[in-house]
Formats: sequence, C-alpha cells, structure tokens
Amino acid sequence: MAEIMTTKEVAKYLKLHQITICKYAKEGKVPAIRIGRVWRFDKEII
Repeated sequence: MAEIMTTKEVAKYLKLHQITICKYAKEGKVPAIRIGRVWRFDKEII
C-alpha cells in the first residue's frame, strides 16, 4: 500500500520549503494530487 505524504512531510524529506513544494506541484514538476485545498504526494514516486 502506498504511503501518502503531506506538503510538510515532502518538504522535510526533500529539504525544501513548503511553498516551493506547492509551487512545484502546481507546475507539474512534482507528481501530486490536490484534494480540496491540500496537496497529497505518493512517497514511492517522490
């Protein structure tokens, strides 16, 4: 089963700022799914 990560978790994992992660998700640079107002990421893909 895939582990789902939050923006905060991905930022810590990649050592980037949360805003940068959101920007990359919007631009399609990081694969993500938007659920309402929040982004979710699959750890296997990251």
